[in-house]
Amino acid sequence: MKTDWPTSLTDAELDQLDRFLRAHARDDDLLLDGVHGLLSALAVGPKPALPDEWLALVLHDPFNDAGEGSEVLSLLAKLNDSILAELGVDAYEPILGEVDEMEGHILSAAGWCEGFSRGIDMRAALWENRLASDEALMGLLGPIMALALDEGVLVSETEFEKLSEEEYDACLVQVPQVLAQVAQYWRENEPSEDEFAAAEAAREQAEAALKADGPPRFRGSHSLH
Repeated sequence: MKTDWPTSLTDAELDQLDRFLRAHARDDDLLLDGVHGLLSALAVGPKPALPDEWLALVLHDPFNDAGEGSEVLSLLAKLNDSILAELGVDAYEPILGEVDEMEGHILSAAGWCEGFSRGIDMRAALWENRLASDEALMGLLGPIMALALDEGVLVSETEFEKLSEEEYDACLVQVPQVLAQVAQYWRENEPSEDEFAAAEAAREQAEAALKADGPPRFRGSHSLH
């Protein structure tokens, strides 16, 4: 239930957005859980993202009509705005997907983690520079990274054992606290001018490569060294 806070989407609104994203999904497209992870990473990260930046990762097909477009954009904006509001009142919960197992449907953080990873990718230069220089940030992200490794969203040169059901659930429970701490980290340790300059140079280099080689497909997994 996401109705404890006025800016949160109702169950009906979540279902509506979920149906739209599923109806228009292509290979590697994010569904509702992934979109929530993407927006969560951007909300707590080093630099806010305007809708023009992240909408291109979420919407690909034209709307059937203006009414549908207005509804979907409004729901996405509300989902985006809800993240920091929910974190502020301890009401945040990651939106999880379902996978079919022999014992029935089970909840999975794979889609949310994939979206979170893509959100970090959008600010890759800022994240990578800080993660390489500040072990504290890496430590804060531990539970999310454990989930991402367990789900195969991150791959590592070091072999890790699968999380037990209890360990998996324990990591999930920590996600809201992790996000709140990461948001606080970036508020207290804003990127320097040099970091922003390096990030801008990396962005321009990536755009130049994109024009030369064409758009890359999203990776099925992300490397962790």
